[in-house]
Amino acid sequence: MEVFVGIDVAKETHWVCALDHAARVLLNRAVDNEQADIDALVRELVALGDDVVIGLDITGSLARFLEAVLLAEGLRLVHVPGIAVNRAGHGFAGGERKSDPRDAHTIADLVRTRSLRPILPDDETVIALRLKVTRRREITDDQTRRISRLRQLLGAIHPGLERRLDLTGKGPLVLITRYVTPGEIRSAGHKRIVAYLRKTPHLHAAEALARAALEAAQGQRTVVPGEAVFADMIREIAAEALEARQILGRLDRDIEALLDDHLDGALIRSLPGMGAELTAELIANIGTIDRFPSADALASAAGLAPVIRQSGMSRNWRRAHGGDKALKRVFFQSAFCAVSTRDPLSKAFYDRKRKEGKHHTQAIIALARRRITVLWTMIRSRQAFDPNRKAA
Repeated sequence: MEVFVGIDVAKETHWVCALDHAARVLLNRAVDNEQADIDALVRELVALGDDVVIGLDITGSLARFLEAVLLAEGLRLVHVPGIAVNRAGHGFAGGERKSDPRDAHTIADLVRTRSLRPILPDDETVIALRLKVTRRREITDDQTRRISRLRQLLGAIHPGLERRLDLTGKGPLVLITRYVTPGEIRSAGHKRIVAYLRKTPHLHAAEALARAALEAAQGQRTVVPGEAVFADMIREIAAEALEARQILGRLDRDIEALLDDHLDGALIRSLPGMGAELTAELIANIGTIDRFPSADALASAAGLAPVIRQSGMSRNWRRAHGGDKALKRVFFQSAFCAVSTRDPLSKAFYDRKRKEGKHHTQAIIALARRRITVLWTMIRSRQAFDPNRKAA
């Protein structure tokens, strides 16, 4: 007998609902997020039928342990997106009400009536890539906010220096960990500033950086109230930014090593525009290509497949607003990079779409969609990108 199970995942207690093919409730109870309780649940589910499909509204994160136990028992898992659960819940009586039992029943019903993407076990390399990529994005986001704050503070007390420095670079950050205010820079002088900068390994253009700082300092004589407090905060944030750069460097080296070990790493990177960072993000998001039976399924997951809009006599296509935003960003950015670096095939496709009347973003989206088909075919056929092939 077929059994369709919905699990509303939570940190401490999951709620489980099991239905048969006629939507009759076979099981409806809470399960603690503990090994013994989940093992007992598995035994109950196996006793209910010989074909058990389990839907989870969360993958990874809070559901990581639950996934591991269920997959180890050989059970089939599928992902039911949270937005689908929310929208489906509104179709029942009292749709605005929400509870864990209600959500679990909705998930089970969606498993019974929908074709959903499977949740497959990941190998150690994919798990490591996912964690490293997530950590890198967190640090990058924090670094962006940190640099923005530095510009704001430095522009408040020494606007001339702020205009002359590219605070995303290593040299300017090293400079302002010591010399910030016009008075400090003038007192130090050119030689002392250069000597301080050269203490940092692999720092280039120390002379030019010192000259730019002195020019800015010579052009400002007014001392801004609270200047010393501002300068201390700038030095502190600049030191944090330098430390973040070191962490990002280590993460990039780790990601490169993991891609070298991954079966699809070199294969994906052979496609123009797919650098190490985008390749790692792609693998982290899709896990294995076996989750997507076709290129159309992968494009749909990324929100890059056109959506039909039909009402009465009106029938047209529009751009999808849903999909995995992280996956969409990977394909969009890789297409943009391919055009920017003037890959001949990508540039020709982009130019053709522009001549058809599409604006820049539409042409990039069309290119991203075409590249999904190429990439899916490359991985499935285990063949690197070949620009001379007709299919490319």
